[in-house]
Amino acid sequence: MPKPFKTYFDDFIDLLEEAGGKPFIQLQGDMLSLHFNGVAIQSEMRVSAPDELVFSYTRAMMGFLLFQSAPKHLLMVGLGGGSIVKFCYRYLPDTRITVLELDADVIALRDQFLIPPDDARLRVIHADAAVFMESAAQDIDVLLLDGFGAEGLPPELCSAHFYAACRRALNPHGVLVANIIDRDLQLPFCMQHLHTEFDLRVCWCRAEGGGNRIVFAINGGEDSVNECQHNFRPQLLQRAEASSLRTQLDLPQLVARLRCRCLSS
Repeated sequence: MPKPFKTYFDDFIDLLEEAGGKPFIQLQGDMLSLHFNGVAIQSEMRVSAPDELVFSYTRAMMGFLLFQSAPKHLLMVGLGGGSIVKFCYRYLPDTRITVLELDADVIALRDQFLIPPDDARLRVIHADAAVFMESAAQDIDVLLLDGFGAEGLPPELCSAHFYAACRRALNPHGVLVANIIDRDLQLPFCMQHLHTEFDLRVCWCRAEGGGNRIVFAINGGEDSVNECQHNFRPQLLQRAEASSLRTQLDLPQLVARLRCRCLSS
């Protein structure tokens, strides 16, 4: 018989108090969740399917495949429960993955979320992304920004200076993907900084059933702006239909939801 809700709630309060301000996990049936506090779930894993993307915003962030279908190097800011890391590790076998995580206590939980150990393809680095990106090698095809702390999105990870460093680290046609909470007071400034840095090559959509805005900023020059204006949706829809992951990620539907400044309509 399932436990009554009050039991789960009491268990959560006990875990929260025992954590003493550190990240902690809770197991409820088949779901393992990561928490920084009592406010929100940071990450969630289905124990019976650990590589599944449970949250809709993580599936939306995988929309980078529309712009970079076979990235050689993917760098991610924020490890969390490793949902996107595990998905990419499994389904993009030719991609080298680097993850930056500021909180050592989050990294210490990686085994419980079944994140693969470091090897030739995967490396998790305990580092401050704001500092790391200043001298990052310019070989990144995909840069995923999902670095949240207990207080939300750190201001230093959505500043004009940080986005400029991110763009310098991207390959000429690399793509930056940022997860930003719609209710975050920093959202207008984040969007302004991204538009300033990437000009018209910025698209976004809302994750289904949640309050996350997923922003795609594509590196490149005037040619990529012209391409966006004239071939944007038909080309991306063609890529979505051709992707082997189109069903799992619902890529065609994602294309329909994208909003871009480079489009006249």
